[in-house]
Amino acid sequence: APAARVDHACAGGRGLCVLLDALVEVLTGESATRVAPAPRSARPAATVARETGSEEYAYEVQFLLDAPAEAVAGMRRALDALGDSLVVVGDGREPEGTWNVHVHVNDVGAAVEAGVAAGRPYRISVTRFADQPEPPPGPAPDGRAAVVVATGVGIAGLFAAEGATVVPGSPSTGELLDAVRSTGAARVVVLPNDPNTQAVASAAAREAHRYGIKVSVVPTRSPVQALAALAVRDGTRRFEDDVIAMAEAAGACRYAEVCHASREALTVAGPCRPGDVLALVEGEVHLIGTDLTDTCAAVVDRMLGGGGELVTLLAGVDAPAGLTDAVRAHVARRWPFVEVQAYPGGQPYYPLLVGIE
Repeated sequence: APAARVDHACAGGRGLCVLLDALVEVLTGESATRVAPAPRSARPAATVARETGSEEYAYEVQFLLDAPAEAVAGMRRALDALGDSLVVVGDGREPEGTWNVHVHVNDVGAAVEAGVAAGRPYRISVTRFADQPEPPPGPAPDGRAAVVVATGVGIAGLFAAEGATVVPGSPSTGELLDAVRSTGAARVVVLPNDPNTQAVASAAAREAHRYGIKVSVVPTRSPVQALAALAVRDGTRRFEDDVIAMAEAAGACRYAEVCHASREALTVAGPCRPGDVLALVEGEVHLIGTDLTDTCAAVVDRMLGGGGELVTLLAGVDAPAGLTDAVRAHVARRWPFVEVQAYPGGQPYYPLLVGIE
């Protein structure tokens, strides 16, 4: 395989070359002294047969990047000129956010340099496609499966009990693609459970098409929506009809998240201070309180005011003992005809997740 090397004028660039040369030698067992691949304009085909990846590019490069949006725009242009399968997904924070970067290239050094020029890259991983193991057998033509992105032991257990393959939160495109292929099914539905993961899921769906797998992404934004979607899954329906039914069930499930404020901020519900309890409905702050249990009960009341027959409660890893029991008792008194299901979700950051169907 061609060595990943680029000539630099500065000592810092030379140091990076040495590091990358050593990485290539460890991964391939070959000395990194060969001539660098031709520039992208020549578009040479890779010379070693690969089981995965594109026909032109030998390496997959992934890293996390802390950088402002304007710097990331320049990095996108640089990486697009170097390779293909480019995916850059941010967490939406301003003025500087964290970005998940994925690209297929021949020049690993130049790809990393583009990240360095934009901000602070870390958790850098380089995969040579020729070193990958044999792919699993082709997907079963009639097989169906579901892949769910979830964080929290309890939540993962709930999805596994529904027959879904669970991927930990904030996966890369490659990790999602691996999960899709591991199902052995030709038709797979992906439930991302987070707005930032939807773009990654869509990229994995496009990649899966090359392996003969049809992937549909249901744009769930919360685990409670994914639970609602999986509850209506029916293998006797046409796959397309089943996906529509799952999307409708997810869309009909309103969701809320309860957390603690980490800093002062001005929200649509008013100003909040560190330690305040925030109740977010569909991603927007609706209530600010000082008592966790009272705020959880209040947000359930507000959501049930718009109708609902089933309340799903997922307790977080930091939820105090008896939180879901207290909310369940409140609903029984205030809304006697509403069913409540409560589970230990184990999710971080949010003591309680609420779903209303």
